[in-house]
Amino acid sequence: MRILHTGDWHLGRTLEGRSRQKEQEAFIDELVAIAEEERADLIMIAGDVYDSVNPPAAAEQLFYEAASRLASGGRQLVVIAGNHDQPERVSSVSPLVSGHGITLVGLPASDPVTVRVARTGETAVIAALPYPSEARLGELLAEDSDETGLRLAYSARVGRLMKQLSREFRPDTVNLAMSHIYVLGGVECDSERPIQVGGAYTVDPSALACGAQYTALGHLHRPQKVKGEGIIRYSGSPLAYSFSEAGQAKSVTMLDISPGAEAKPEEILLRCGRPLVEWDCEGGLEEVYRWLDEGRDESAFIDLRIRLNEALSMGDIQRLRKSREGIVHIRPVYPEMEQELEASLRSRMPVQELFRKFYRRQTGGAEPEDSLVELFLELAEEERDVQETGDSK
Repeated sequence: MRILHTGDWHLGRTLEGRSRQKEQEAFIDELVAIAEEERADLIMIAGDVYDSVNPPAAAEQLFYEAASRLASGGRQLVVIAGNHDQPERVSSVSPLVSGHGITLVGLPASDPVTVRVARTGETAVIAALPYPSEARLGELLAEDSDETGLRLAYSARVGRLMKQLSREFRPDTVNLAMSHIYVLGGVECDSERPIQVGGAYTVDPSALACGAQYTALGHLHRPQKVKGEGIIRYSGSPLAYSFSEAGQAKSVTMLDISPGAEAKPEEILLRCGRPLVEWDCEGGLEEVYRWLDEGRDESAFIDLRIRLNEALSMGDIQRLRKSREGIVHIRPVYPEMEQELEASLRSRMPVQELFRKFYRRQTGGAEPEDSLVELFLELAEEERDVQETGDSK
């Protein structure tokens, strides 16, 4: 049979208040086209259908439409809940769709999902484990346990569940596993809501050793293979959801598989979605406007860093915002101020006073408006958060 693996749609997600709805609609169109062109028999969605437990109505409608389209023509669709999803919401429409080739699994269950593919007459048995949070598993871990102990206990519980779900694997069935977890060795991005506290809720690849021919994972947004028994793979997200994903190629995974045979996965690159790019303009505002006039990255969302020798005014910021709606962040970098910042840290001068001092020197003694000082503090805080996130990766 032919299987299409995807996940981490995050329907309803925005980028700093900017809607991604049109891009997500384009992804669904592309995914349906891939399912048809590649003659998919079974589609597996490995969690995080939505971006929040209470998604907007437009996101829910898009998912229902997508499920209907993907399950047409005799295709089977199996969906599990991720850590962003409200599990009961994901599975709430099961009574309406279970007779139409759609299986929705919100909470961990004791039985696997079994689907029969009409085209080949083959049966797939899926050890389908939705996001196994500590609360959902009923696992009470001691508060004073060290990180290693917590991880081993959590990983062992996941391993027991996977073995229980795989007990109906047979030599004459296509044996699959699917979950929404963070497996040790996977490469993460800033846009993934952490499952782990430190490393406490990560899963050792050995916990997935249940005899599956292919293990379809969700949670990490970068498409990647994970070392372990059999073929274990994250499909990744269909869109870039943070600037830490800038430059990533997004894809879905397609594979041919027969009972007892080795899976043959193929990565299919996606065309949909606006790119996320980072501009680092050493030449100041003049360079920024030259790039804008050239039409550089015209369809992209932009994280803009500008090296400046003079203070960025409110008028400059407003003009930049109006010049390209895709400019998401504006981060001024002042070399002279960076030097003074080091001195201020030694003298413990408040950052806002440092900025006022810098502004007065740049403008011949003029005092900055309070709104400009507040804006600078917001930008400085935003930059600090970005640096801390990068340092923690």
